[in-house]
Amino acid sequence: MAKEDLPSTTKDLQELQRKLSLLIESIQNNSKVVAFMKSPVGQYLDRHPFLALTMLVFVAVSAIPVGFFLLLVVLTSLAALVGVILLEGLVISVGGLSLLCVLCGLSFVSLVMSGTIMVSYVMVSSLLNYWFSPRLLTQQNSGGDCQLAMKSADLEGLYQE
Repeated sequence: MAKEDLPSTTKDLQELQRKLSLLIESIQNNSKVVAFMKSPVGQYLDRHPFLALTMLVFVAVSAIPVGFFLLLVVLTSLAALVGVILLEGLVISVGGLSLLCVLCGLSFVSLVMSGTIMVSYVMVSSLLNYWFSPRLLTQQNSGGDCQLAMKSADLEGLYQE
């Protein structure tokens, strides 16, 4: 069975090779290709086949993105011609609503932040007043060092006068 497939495969490959050689010959005999190959760029690419292949692959691969970009340009131009006023009004409306939403969000954030700052300020000032109150200092000093208690009593007397 494998021997029967082998001659037909060989014939198919020979037929394919013949078609490809005819295609290459027709491309090489084209007048535009001949004129390009006589130009300095064509001669340079003929001497540097890797660069020619790289350029060919780049052109082939970049054709789709360039085509999409040109399609986008044409569609945008048509949209601009048809609905400049409507599009401008829509953009301004959407932009205004977006700005309103952002400003509302910022007002909420500023309220939360100012509330947090106020609560922090009250808590810190209360803690500082509790920790460093003159009443607690005099009570702590009365049990310990007499000279510090006297100095704090003298300072209180100066402030009362």
